[in-house]
Amino acid sequence: MDAPLLSIIVPAYNIVPYLPRCIRSITAQTYGNLEILLVNDGSTDGTDVLCDELAREDARIRVFHKENGGSSSARNLALKYARGQYVGFVDSDDYVEPYMYEGLLEGIRKFGAPVAQMGRDEINQDGKRLPNICEPPDRPILIEKEEFLKELLLHRGDCSFCTKLVRRDLFPQEGFPQGELNEDFHLLVKMLSGIDALVSLPQQAYHVFYRVGSNSRKEDKADFSRVYGDSVKNADRVMELVKREYPSLEKVAFRFGIYQRLEYLLHIPVGQMCNRNRMYCEIVKYMRENWIRSMGNPILTVKNKVYHTLFAIAPKMLRKAHAGWRKVKISPGGDSGGENIRSKEAVDEKAE
Repeated sequence: MDAPLLSIIVPAYNIVPYLPRCIRSITAQTYGNLEILLVNDGSTDGTDVLCDELAREDARIRVFHKENGGSSSARNLALKYARGQYVGFVDSDDYVEPYMYEGLLEGIRKFGAPVAQMGRDEINQDGKRLPNICEPPDRPILIEKEEFLKELLLHRGDCSFCTKLVRRDLFPQEGFPQGELNEDFHLLVKMLSGIDALVSLPQQAYHVFYRVGSNSRKEDKADFSRVYGDSVKNADRVMELVKREYPSLEKVAFRFGIYQRLEYLLHIPVGQMCNRNRMYCEIVKYMRENWIRSMGNPILTVKNKVYHTLFAIAPKMLRKAHAGWRKVKISPGGDSGGENIRSKEAVDEKAE
């Protein structure tokens, strides 16, 4: 049976304590015909030396050293040198089960799809498993692209490239967008036009590890990750795409845009809610102008609509009140709240 080469890309930035576990989980794969492209993204803590040491353990590891530019630039560099027919990604503090890539390739072969994904779980630094962001299916399924996009817009789908094996020729020449967070969502939606369907497998073979102090987990009130603003930009892009190619999803896409704006307004520090903040002003204006449309949207929940109404009337007052309510974990989504933005995308923000 044909055994295509797989290229597994790992960007690494100041990650000495966790990088060995990540890389050794890939070299231990039951599928052996793979290469690991390990990119040191301008680390200053000895990660550069560690990358070279790990490469000496396994000839399949190829190391690249570059100036710091963020996760997307590191991924894009590796994509230029990847030789595999299929490409996967692993974040350098995460790790994978030994069967992951053999299982993904088997799913691709069985269903004849260009992309396969497995489930993931989320583990904190204390070893506690966090609630699932995306629930895996109970059996292997083939998801057509329009249905997959719908699941993404309802915050039920998985936009991460780390859980996937993707045919390399599907990636655009420019690769991942640089200078933005929420880049996986951006690129995956863009690539959907070349993907008729993808395979979703039930195993949770990818383990996301959250470190205390990483940008995605900060509680500092003065810290406001760019991921919230970039998610709003992506919502606007996907609305334009839906209007052109998936008109049946327009109500779903509108709900997505409202939801992302609620997330922005619920996380922005009160001090940044001012006339000098152009994006904040534009979001408030959008919420006011689209209030009637939101009230008539059957997909938005009652809680979504209440938050929308209050933010349209008195955004700063509500935000101040919400700072106290956070202790009881009130959120606009009801079920998923804002937790779909609990992602590794923000971790690389200070490295961009």
